[in-house]
Formats: sequence, C-alpha cells, structure tokens
Amino acid sequence: MTKVLKTLGLGVVVLLLAAGYGLAAIALWFHVGLIATVITALIALAVIWVVLVSDHRARDVGAALVPLVAVLVWWNGIEPSNDRIWAPELAENLTAEIDGSEVTLHNVRNFVWRSQDDFDARWESRTYDLDRLDSLDVALSYWGLDKIAHVLVSFGFADGERVVFSVEIRKELGEAFSELGGLFKQFELSLIAATEEDVIYLRTNARTPREDVYLYPLTVNAEAREALFLSYAGLANQLAAEPYWYNTITANCTSVIYRLVRSFNPGRTFDLRFILSGGLPEYLVEQDMLGFDTPLGNYRARAAISAKAQGLQPGQSYSEIIRAE
Repeated sequence: MTKVLKTLGLGVVVLLLAAGYGLAAIALWFHVGLIATVITALIALAVIWVVLVSDHRARDVGAALVPLVAVLVWWNGIEPSNDRIWAPELAENLTAEIDGSEVTLHNVRNFVWRSQDDFDARWESRTYDLDRLDSLDVALSYWGLDKIAHVLVSFGFADGERVVFSVEIRKELGEAFSELGGLFKQFELSLIAATEEDVIYLRTNARTPREDVYLYPLTVNAEAREALFLSYAGLANQLAAEPYWYNTITANCTSVIYRLVRSFNPGRTFDLRFILSGGLPEYLVEQDMLGFDTPLGNYRARAAISAKAQGLQPGQSYSEIIRAE
C-alpha cells in the first residue's frame, strides 16, 4: 500500500511539474520566442527524468522548482502599457469629461471604412446629454463560433445620435487576435467609443470575411442606461490612466460588461453566457430584457442585420437601415 501511495504521489508531482513547465513554455513563446520555448521544454524533460530516477526526490523537486519560480518572477514583472506602436484603429485612448448631465468623449472613432485595410481615420470629440439618452441596444458579432460573439453596446439619444462602446484587445501594429495569447498577457485591454457607421459597419460590410451581426434592443430604464453609460466613461478614464491586460476569460468584452452592470446593480448574478457570449440572446429573453414587440417569435432572425447593412445605398442612414423591419 505504501508503495502504491508513493507511486501515486510521484505521478502527481510529475504532472504538476509538467503543467508548470508547459505554462512557462507558452508564456515564453508569446513574449520571448521559439528558442526560449525549446530550451524550456528540454529543461522540463530533463527535470522530469531526474525526478523519476532520483534517490533524493525532495531535493531534486526543490531544485526543479527554481526555474519555475524564476519564470514566475519574470511573468509578474510584465506590465501593460499605453505606449506601443498600435494598430491605427486602436491608436488613441478614449477619455471622458463629465459636466452634470453632459459627457464629452474624446477620441470617438468615426472611420470611413472601404475595407478592413483601406480607411479614412477620424478621431473626434463628441458631447452627449444623458438627459436625452433614450435607448440601449446590444450588438452581437459572430465570426465562425456559435458559442462566442463579440459584444458591442449602443446608446441612442433623442436627437438621433448614437455611440457604441466596444471592449477589445489593443493590437499592436501587425498583431492578430489569439485566444491563447489573450490568456498570456499578449494584449492590453482597450475601450473603443465609435459611431455605428464605424464599428458595426466594419463588421457587417468591411471585414473579410464579413461577420454575422445581430442587434437586440433592450428594455432598460433611464436610470440604468445612464449608470451604464457613466460606467463606460469611468472605465475609459481608468484605462487611459492605468493600462490593464486583456484576458480571454476574465477581462473580455462580456466579462467587463458584467462588471460594469454589477457596479450599479449588485444583485445581478453571474451567468456562464457572460463568457460564452453567443448565448446572450437567450439570457436576455429569460431576464425579460429584450425590447422586441411581442410575440417574440424567432428573435434571432428579427435581430439579424448583416444582410440589411450590405444592402446600404449611398445617402442612406446606416443606423436606420439596420433597424428597418
């Protein structure tokens, strides 16, 4: 029995060491490069072999932990930054000035997109009167995975003005999104405020391949709409002052929205669909938050806007076209 327990204990130790060195290798892959990753893998194999054949396992396991501790110290020292060579569409920091009911957002993005690589860059300062804030929509953009969607939140005002907030990775020039990289400090967290003609049009019309986008009107009272808008304004100033790492699971487009909502509605409980965001429409229905006229019918079909957007003609209003019945 004692021998079995020792064997099981050794197996657990080996698995933990393998997992630790595996995580270290991935971290080094994203931040140092291939050579460091290969060296780490070779060290891991050597360490595991020594532990398996050793007559002094406690000593050798302790020695095996030294490189992992060194990598952990290095890892904790990697800090996010606002000072990098960013992709053009993420080049500016959003900030907010609040004066009573008026909120001025600086660096609102209003690009003219001909394709994802061909655009006119326009960054603007715009002032919004929260007393005239009268609608809230959630856009879900899918790019191939049914369970995952990018979430954008659009605020509408009585004068027809709209502004969309989008939590995204802040890509450096030439970078591409990676779900795995998002777990290993590859990207900073970015908050974009943009017009619908920019940030939603980019997904429905300009990107290749085009994304499948759905727009859901929400039944949220005026107080909650204003609180959510101000939460976004506060997040903008926070990120401009102190950058934060994006995380594929804990700090992404939906998890950040959940924390924002919790800031003014602490009773809102967590739901897995805040992570697996493709299922948010069903969550909205269950919470009686969907603003479609009853009966709901096929609410996903009613929310689909990509085909409408792609039929846009010169001179037409993008926001009106995507909301047309």
